[in-house]
Amino acid sequence: MARFKKEGSKELPGLNTSSMPDIIFMMLIFFMMTTSTREVELKVKIKPPEASEVQKLEKKALVSYIYMGPPVQSKLGTESRIQLNDSFRNISDIAEFIFTEREARDEVDRQLLTTSLKVDKEVKMGIVTDVKQELRKVGAFKINYSVRKSVAKTTE
Repeated sequence: MARFKKEGSKELPGLNTSSMPDIIFMMLIFFMMTTSTREVELKVKIKPPEASEVQKLEKKALVSYIYMGPPVQSKLGTESRIQLNDSFRNISDIAEFIFTEREARDEVDRQLLTTSLKVDKEVKMGIVTDVKQELRKVGAFKINYSVRKSVAKTTE
């Protein structure tokens, strides 16, 4: 009978990496397509006021933002302006903005829609009150004020 000889230990073949650049490129394209960038370009300066009690929003997808503050470009003046999405608007345009935001949401989510006011701390309260009155007229009762948390100072 013949004996089978065991030839020395065979080495494993090298790992084929020729398709790795294709896979990396496909992943890069995927992440670029699924990642969202900032949706609104701010045209007003906003330095929010400080607050001691701050609570984070749970569902940011259900928030519509109204920005109020002085324009970034000095040629537009120093008077406080209202920005809805990417353009300056008047107080009378807020109702249309809220209706548009509601229509963009599902029927179930419309009741959960929150309006967040991002207001510069130097804006006069009269403008904020006028905006709140307009929101009240269209039934947007869930209002949030965006602030920054105050840093507690320790005394020694």
